[in-house]
Amino acid sequence: MSQQLLSQNAALRGLLDRHLAGLSSQEQLAPETVTSALEAGAMVLLGNPAHGGLDPILVGQPASVKVNANIGTSPLCNCPHTEERKIKAALEAGAHTVMDLSIAGDLDALRTGMLAACPRPLGTVPLYAVGQRILDADKDIASMDPDQLFDEIAKQARQGVDFMTVHCGLSRRGAEMAVKDKRALGIVSRGGSMLARWMLENDRENPLLEDFDRLLEICRPYNVTLSLGDGLRPGAGVDAGDAAQWEEVINLGQLARYALERGVQCMIEGPGHVPLNQVRTQIQGIKRLTHNAPLYVLGPLCCDSAPGYDHIAGAIGGALAVEAGVDFLCYLTPAEHLTLPDEADVRAGVMASRVAAQVGEVALGRPQAVAREAAMNQARRALDWDGMAKAALDPSTLAKRREAHKDEEVCAMCGKFCAVKMLQGK
Repeated sequence: MSQQLLSQNAALRGLLDRHLAGLSSQEQLAPETVTSALEAGAMVLLGNPAHGGLDPILVGQPASVKVNANIGTSPLCNCPHTEERKIKAALEAGAHTVMDLSIAGDLDALRTGMLAACPRPLGTVPLYAVGQRILDADKDIASMDPDQLFDEIAKQARQGVDFMTVHCGLSRRGAEMAVKDKRALGIVSRGGSMLARWMLENDRENPLLEDFDRLLEICRPYNVTLSLGDGLRPGAGVDAGDAAQWEEVINLGQLARYALERGVQCMIEGPGHVPLNQVRTQIQGIKRLTHNAPLYVLGPLCCDSAPGYDHIAGAIGGALAVEAGVDFLCYLTPAEHLTLPDEADVRAGVMASRVAAQVGEVALGRPQAVAREAAMNQARRALDWDGMAKAALDPSTLAKRREAHKDEEVCAMCGKFCAVKMLQGK
């Protein structure tokens, strides 16, 4: 296999030299399996050497499915201390990465604080910082100078950001399709809508697409992984699979292959709202068109009418998506579409996505997931509550729910009617 990626990316080589043995053990994969998958673009190693105290992670096949937690401020809810608590809640719940989607406050201070507080990879959307400066000055996003965006990306790379959402595949043609083809919800991606407005108002092509080589030159020295954003993702189930969405996916596949040949890692961001009967074909189609690059999906949400329960709708879609080939789940919380999530929402969202990942990986027969199920079954048969806690995705909730009856051998639902104990003859 060609060694183009590692030969051109010194930062990635350095990370592998330090962490390959540990990562291989964690994922139960041979070191050569990891390096081969990285070279093929089927896996990425998230890690910027400038991010101090970082534990890098592998995303992509055949590594285990990972879960991301989105946090960040908004113009209506802006408290840096709250965001610090959300990071803690996300990591305690088992999130593998965190994304800062802040659009209000001192974004540089927020970002550097998050990098210091987060030992896991941190992602951002650099366009948000540029947009904040423009919109807070009461200017139109169409007034953006592309140099502002590239300068922001370079600054965040130096600060230590590990992966960045960049909407490189959103072409002017795709933006026109989304606007003119009578989508139920048009463009719902914040970054996608900002770039679409810039292109349509200025009658120009997307600068991230036109100057993609410039982006690669910025990111390669820091091993910043490009999370190629789905600016035209469906925001309603009825919009899933339209021409605008697939036009962007085709572009993303071409860009990912081009970037890999030039030593830069890429992930592909996937659909949001997709009816359940279309999830499998969407995932398989995207994976094929993007050459099996790691696929990072929001949900997918398989119904649009469950505000307050979107973490459940997303977990249902996410489980099926994992079984169909997804590598990375971006959580949804009970606050989705309603307000900024609080700490409890963050925890609920992470756990919902972790359950979805476990369900999907059990269906795939992946050894670690199957072993967890077997450990739980064995512990339940023995009424071994310590063993159940070790096997549980969320041991703290198990302990909390048993607190009132923790000295009982059986659970409080059955008591002396416990079927397991009855057949033990005790």
